[in-house]
Amino acid sequence: MNHHARSPHRQRLSIRGSIIMLRKSRITLSFLPFTFLAGCMAPPTGLNLSTDRQTDHNRYQVSLHAPAESIAINKLHAWEIRLRTASGAAVAGAHIGIDGGMPQHGHGFPTQPRVTRELGNGRYLLEGVKFSMPGWWEIKLKVDAASGYDEVTFNTVIAPRNMPPVVAGNAVRP
Repeated sequence: MNHHARSPHRQRLSIRGSIIMLRKSRITLSFLPFTFLAGCMAPPTGLNLSTDRQTDHNRYQVSLHAPAESIAINKLHAWEIRLRTASGAAVAGAHIGIDGGMPQHGHGFPTQPRVTRELGNGRYLLEGVKFSMPGWWEIKLKVDAASGYDEVTFNTVIAPRNMPPVVAGNAVRP
């Protein structure tokens, strides 16, 4: 008797197993486009990309300005924050905390951006900003100064490498 020949019963089991494996593979492969799209989600429609905002409780007027050069992915950037009271006076001596990240991806910045120095006339230097991928990012500022504590969130959309990014409402030219 030939031990290498399969019985008809074993052949049917092998064929059934192959069909089940093929079906599982097709199901798994059918989800791949959705997995890819989840990594490349479009920002929400109507996203406020203003560079000038009032804080949540209207204590301060805040402007956030991107660097003059283009925003390159995976490079450190320095930004300028301009801080004024609700009546428009420059705010000196403020403590500004930074938070943020990609809301659609559920992660923060790959760095720990922070205000490194006060530049005068209500201007502060924000350093260590790094975007690890294209998409919608939030930059959250937590301001503590003479008028009290308040927060503001800026939205920034970083475009893929072959397109100019939209940074707080303005296209930044390479």
